[in-house]
Amino acid sequence: MKKFDIMTPIGIVIGIIVILLAVFSNSGPSGFIYFIQIASVLIVFGGLISAIVITFSLAELKLVPKVLGEAFRTENHDLHQLIDTFVDLSSRARREGLLALEASLDEVKDPFIKKGVLLAVDGIEPDVIKDIMMAEVVAMEERHRKGRAIIEKAGEYAPAWGMIGTLVGLVLMLQNLNDPATLGPNMAVALLTTLYGTVLANLVFLPMATKLGNKTDEEIFVKQIIIEGVIGVQSGQNPKVLQEKLSAFSTAKKNDNQDEDVLGEENVAS
Repeated sequence: MKKFDIMTPIGIVIGIIVILLAVFSNSGPSGFIYFIQIASVLIVFGGLISAIVITFSLAELKLVPKVLGEAFRTENHDLHQLIDTFVDLSSRARREGLLALEASLDEVKDPFIKKGVLLAVDGIEPDVIKDIMMAEVVAMEERHRKGRAIIEKAGEYAPAWGMIGTLVGLVLMLQNLNDPATLGPNMAVALLTTLYGTVLANLVFLPMATKLGNKTDEEIFVKQIIIEGVIGVQSGQNPKVLQEKLSAFSTAKKNDNQDEDVLGEENVAS
């Protein structure tokens, strides 16, 4: 079951607070007004939206709300429970036969597991089962990639439109060098558009895209365990052997996470 992922809004709020504190520490409450520039907002957001509309089809753009929503949801995969599920299925299959598994599928909530077990019950060859289930994994990965591509492109376009706004502001400033009163507002447009574009890219779009990519990798990993579990049940593997085999996936993931933590600590130390 997917739950609300509070880490995404917390990260965005922390980033905004840090920027506001930096402004406040240098210019006090009155300094906030200098960072609000309607012209800069129009250039960055208007240009970003127009570029996204040009890049993607209407069908792809309809996915944006759903894709953004996924960045605010999380799903905890209990690998131990998943392994126990396949151990139970394997024990029952060896004891009562594969056909008996169909009656126990009501207790299984994951549709991917149900599909694999039904294929096994139907007597499909292991290689064919693996091909069918992997095809679904590839299709899922492609769907996620297409949805994530919109967020990634927004992260690429936002700083570019910030630079375009900077150029606009500089041109306006150079055109009116004889009027000192216009230098400040035009320079504000030039600098704030770059600020808006960079903040949007590095605080919102790119972190969200990375998070969505990590979620896809985790889902693929879980589905690979499911495929191996289904093949093990179909081939009549000993439940203890199957448990050890599937546990190796969990151990490998844990070791990868530990390696990443150690690498991160080394980078901080250096």
